[in-house]
Amino acid sequence: MEISATDIDIANYIEQAILHPTATIQEVQQGCNLAINHNFPVVCVYPSVVKQTAEFLYNQNPRVATVIGFPSGASTSFSKLSEAQEATDNGAAELDVVINLGWVKERKSELIYKEIASIVEETGLPIKAILETSVLTTEEKQLAAEICLDAGVSFLKTSTGWFGGATVEDIKLLHKITKGRVEIKASGGIRNLSQAIALINAGATKLGTSKGLQLVQEQRQNYLR
Repeated sequence: MEISATDIDIANYIEQAILHPTATIQEVQQGCNLAINHNFPVVCVYPSVVKQTAEFLYNQNPRVATVIGFPSGASTSFSKLSEAQEATDNGAAELDVVINLGWVKERKSELIYKEIASIVEETGLPIKAILETSVLTTEEKQLAAEICLDAGVSFLKTSTGWFGGATVEDIKLLHKITKGRVEIKASGGIRNLSQAIALINAGATKLGTSKGLQLVQEQRQNYLR
């Protein structure tokens, strides 16, 4: 049975992204206040501001997430692990890790597995593997998803938002692959409530977006009177 905009509180799904390259610390704090005021579960920021974000959100409900190897995924495994460990030490509670997309194209399954598994094991945090579905074939999406599941990730995430965004078709595919074993984060290009609801109905359990306030306002103005 599909849900409608009156069946849920969309705020519960939103991971507020503050990932524009020019984002200032003032904008990060504004995003944190937005998440606190609307009870978003997560704020996702760049590694350079994880410590300040953790301080802003101290004793508040939203968790701090950060991105690793963002946006290309082409950093070395050593640098990704170091970045992940530093973010963990600085207060990150979740890590959104871009997988090495070139390795997916080359079918280097063992390298992908080792890279993600090491971050899972060394940090002990929930890891969201960013697959960048818009640049992969269906076969490559399935390969990448299965490797990341074997490596112990807690989420599969569609996109960085830099090379295309989440689609209903990709969420349905990931939902079919995971069979409920992990959560699915739709991310990239989510700009209105009907799009968000369609992604949730397809199997998304979280929504990565910079448009959290707009989604909440649209729902309250049009559906929750």
